[in-house]
Amino acid sequence: MPSTVGVDVGGTFTDVVAFDGETLIGRKVPTTPDQSVGVMKAIADLEVTSDTLFLHGTTAGTNALLEERGARVALVTSEGFEDLIEIGRQARPSLYDPFVDRPIPLVPPQLRLGVDGQAEEILEKLGALEPEAVAVALVRSYADHREELELASIIGARLGVAVSSGAMVSPGFREYERIVTTVLNAYLSPEVSGYLRHLGERLATSSRLVMTSAGGLLPFNTAAELAGRLVLSGPAAGVVAAAEIARAKGHGSAISFDMGGTSTDVCRITHGEALAGMGRKVAGRVNRVPSLPVNTIGAGGGSVGWRDEGDALRVGPRSAGAIPGPVAYGRGGAVPTVTDANVILGFLPDDLALAGSVPLDAAAAAEALTELGREIGLDLTATARGVLEIVDSHMERAIRTVSVEEGSDPRDAVLVAFGGAGGLHASRLARRLGMRTVLIPPLSGVFSALGLLLARPRADATRTVFLEEGSGQLAQLMAEIGDQARAAFDEMHVSGSGEAVVYGEVRYVGQSHELAVLADPDWSQVRASFEQAHRSHFGFDRPGEPIELVDLRADVTGNAPVNWSDLPRRSVDRAPEPMSTTGEGRVVWHRDHLPAGFETRGPALIVERDSVTLLDPEDRMLVHDDGTLEISL
Repeated sequence: MPSTVGVDVGGTFTDVVAFDGETLIGRKVPTTPDQSVGVMKAIADLEVTSDTLFLHGTTAGTNALLEERGARVALVTSEGFEDLIEIGRQARPSLYDPFVDRPIPLVPPQLRLGVDGQAEEILEKLGALEPEAVAVALVRSYADHREELELASIIGARLGVAVSSGAMVSPGFREYERIVTTVLNAYLSPEVSGYLRHLGERLATSSRLVMTSAGGLLPFNTAAELAGRLVLSGPAAGVVAAAEIARAKGHGSAISFDMGGTSTDVCRITHGEALAGMGRKVAGRVNRVPSLPVNTIGAGGGSVGWRDEGDALRVGPRSAGAIPGPVAYGRGGAVPTVTDANVILGFLPDDLALAGSVPLDAAAAAEALTELGREIGLDLTATARGVLEIVDSHMERAIRTVSVEEGSDPRDAVLVAFGGAGGLHASRLARRLGMRTVLIPPLSGVFSALGLLLARPRADATRTVFLEEGSGQLAQLMAEIGDQARAAFDEMHVSGSGEAVVYGEVRYVGQSHELAVLADPDWSQVRASFEQAHRSHFGFDRPGEPIELVDLRADVTGNAPVNWSDLPRRSVDRAPEPMSTTGEGRVVWHRDHLPAGFETRGPALIVERDSVTLLDPEDRMLVHDDGTLEISL
């Protein structure tokens, strides 16, 4: 009977990891349209009981946003600001493309109401509009949120619908970001709360937490009210796990590379952690909640290869998904994908059963890629190589976005590669970026689900303070925001709690945007941290220029269900025998048979139940005692 179970739902597969204190198991099942069906199938034979801790990473909110099937939302805001969600900021989605439009606001004009002090009149108008959810975000609530919270409480009691308030969802200043974030939360709340309630009713355990975009865990009932915080739920779990393995191996700087069936998620990890920030965009929409800086692109094993209007080969962002999936899956897929290209080039042995149950049909994959090759004038092999070259270039660009473009050199980091397709592309990708080391973690195909077990329950609090440099209020305000975060953590009723860690959003006086740094009662330390961050981010600083602290944010974390040191270790054994050698001369090893200390060189394939790792001829691989594969380029 497992003591802890983590389930991460992806676009193609649903991953599960279970740990009973001694044995760690992982598996995949196809994702289902109703995610809860796939979740229950994934844990069907795990003997989950009331004592089991269930941890979840979900794309329920993400999918509802991408597919635009959220709730009918009414917005209540300060009079005169009803149309701010449409006016927005001056920033354009694409500066030099006049045909690119901003996303249509989630609340149409007829559902936007301005408050002039008459609550009864607002209630009457709202009742006539028949919304499924209401967003309440008053312009000055960042300074005093009492009126906003009272109005939200009255609306919820009278109308009986889900109500999101800016004070709870996004309490900081900047009215546009606060309003649109509150609207997005309201838009997703019915879908997410319904999903979590439905899943919770089917689970045998009452101990259940869900991953947030910031890499922390929240109870199901708390998360249902903060749906906007779950849009990066699954990717965040992978980053948490990548940070844990990087720290365990003594690497402060790392880049997590999670390549699944539908998308690839990358994130930079510095000093052993990825710092959650504010102001992320999801599907082009502002979502100002604490989020890890994950960059997601439409590039995965199921990404489709196609010919564009100029007869050029393109790959993605459309994906074949789980149904019908790549052509090689034999489930009715007709368009070639990245997985099919890997099969044709011998990187995925055709006798391998993905997820333990999906046989590969190399002949069907060849037929689909041959047809695509005819359209663009390439033979089968060249087409397959072209598909991989293009998808690799997409992923290289994504990593450069979170590293080079933010003042960090990827050559100083290790690449932590996971996901069902991560090990197939990691070596080539690291070489393109000049990186020297790749880590393939244990259970790499379901590593994000393992990350759920390694994550910590987390609560936070934010307050806008506008403190000038040297203000004597800083220490007191830090203590107050820390107490507020601790109170929020205590309400979660989960184990343990450490000291509050307080961050400050700091800028030079006159700047429009801030950088997050660790707060400190000593202003000289705040300045030193800020100017170091400014140099790293922008390449310069301005010694002597006055600074100001705009927001304070406190995080309180609990105990992780599982520590990296708790995971099983491999014994040192005699050298194993290879499974086979491919026609291209690659030695095929089964990962489960490789003992600690085992070393080999490429070309080779390391196969396991849920993924394959490809070693190029120049690669050297060492097996660690925790099962990690370290590849030196």
